[in-house]
Amino acid sequence: MIPVLDALWFTFYLLMFFGLLALIRLVIGPTVPDRVVGLDAMTTITVAAMIVLAAIMEEPIIVDIALVYALLSFVATLYIARYLRRKREGLQ
Repeated sequence: MIPVLDALWFTFYLLMFFGLLALIRLVIGPTVPDRVVGLDAMTTITVAAMIVLAAIMEEPIIVDIALVYALLSFVATLYIARYLRRKREGLQ
């Protein structure tokens, strides 16, 4: 049986690997919506990794920081989607 701490570290490293894949999607693209999805996936993975790291380090303040980061990421994604929609419709 794997100890809980080892499982948390494994989860953290797995999330970092998936973050790297999201970063590749962010860089490669090829379209702007693909890059936005890559950025959103990367920020979501970062929030999950911060929460796992908070459990490993036993620091609950990191969870609060992750929640604020998730909220800011959500607002930024909405803003980018609104900008892209307006650009597509020719309003800007």
